[in-house]
Amino acid sequence: DWTDEQNDAIVADYFAMLADDLAGRSYSKAEHNRMLQVTTGRPRGSIEYKHQNISAVLQGLGETWIPGYKPAFNFQASLADVVKRWLDRHPEWLASVAQLGVHRALAAFAEEAILWIGPPPTHSNHPPPAELEQMTAIAWKYDVAERDARNRLLGRAGEERVLAHERASLRAAGRTDLANRIRWTSKLDGDGAGYDIESFEPDGNRRLIEVKTTNGWERTPFHITNNELEVAKARREEWRLVRLWNFAREPRAFELRPPLEAHVSLMATSYQATLF
Repeated sequence: DWTDEQNDAIVADYFAMLADDLAGRSYSKAEHNRMLQVTTGRPRGSIEYKHQNISAVLQGLGETWIPGYKPAFNFQASLADVVKRWLDRHPEWLASVAQLGVHRALAAFAEEAILWIGPPPTHSNHPPPAELEQMTAIAWKYDVAERDARNRLLGRAGEERVLAHERASLRAAGRTDLANRIRWTSKLDGDGAGYDIESFEPDGNRRLIEVKTTNGWERTPFHITNNELEVAKARREEWRLVRLWNFAREPRAFELRPPLEAHVSLMATSYQATLF
């Protein structure tokens, strides 16, 4: 096992490389490895595998990671604590990654770019990896869904990206008239409607879209409110949940239609208490 000091050193170095990677700056993995060999006293191969371990932790945390370090899930439990500790000490990191998503969403909005939208991940079309239980445990321990829900910058950027997609899709279908009638409901009216965007199908039927955004992978957990569930039930023919994932790099999405219980496992996480 690595010591906390060694883990702290390699996690800090990993985030330095990740910052360069996200910004499109060149960096040398070999040079970083050589420096870590001196800092930690660990051999090259051990350092390479630990980098893959950090990618695995970040995947569990619903965060982006370095593509060149494929997640490896056989890691010591304390590594997740070290990564989370680094994130807690650098709150500006999540804000900077969210801001990167904002810039890309604005560019997509200006270009009216269509999103890649695939089928929802299910056991039949996209079986979960063997490590799903371990990743889910990390996500629950650190409440990844709550973190994404509180990240207003990330949420608004995701909604703007979906707005661009809806406009582009309708105009591509020859329905510019409908594209011009799309409403950003959560921005104009607040968050109480039970959906974020009012859009349309090419035939004119309404699409009431609730957007959930993450920088993580497609199975990252997310929060949904009781009000959103009630609207989904009451207007099931119109209501849609668009799950945006991998947002900081190359946003992808899938749609869920009511009943949501057919697609996800819903767990109550809080209750409103009223005194008798």
